[in-house]
Amino acid sequence: MAPYWEHFAHEADMGIRGIAPTLEQAFEQAALAMTAVITDPAEVLPSEAIPIHCKEPDNEFLFLDWINELIYAMAVRGLLFTRFQVSIDNGELTATAFGEAVDRQKHQPAVEIKGATLTELHVYQQPDGLWVAQCVVDV
Repeated sequence: MAPYWEHFAHEADMGIRGIAPTLEQAFEQAALAMTAVITDPAEVLPSEAIPIHCKEPDNEFLFLDWINELIYAMAVRGLLFTRFQVSIDNGELTATAFGEAVDRQKHQPAVEIKGATLTELHVYQQPDGLWVAQCVVDV
């Protein structure tokens, strides 16, 4: 099965979920779901590469750190991301996020994401072998 992402409803905020054959791909897909909360990821060019590094022995907190590092990078650099390369080794995440500067006319950002939350935070492997990484983001 090919990796994919989806949103899930949560009162005033938005749930993001990545589903994939590997933990790394599930993190990448959830990050894409996060971008899709803001704009159409297909409208974002991968013209800039930003390194991201997180370290956390627990997969759920590693996922939370990953999403919050992306949110921080978007806020301070004024970027949107569309592609991700994630590597996870023994609780250490090393990644590159590819994107471009926000162009309000082109991207028409719908909301600003304030942060990833502990709400609905789950990272697990399903019986079919697919990994799921999800949380609710505060918008």
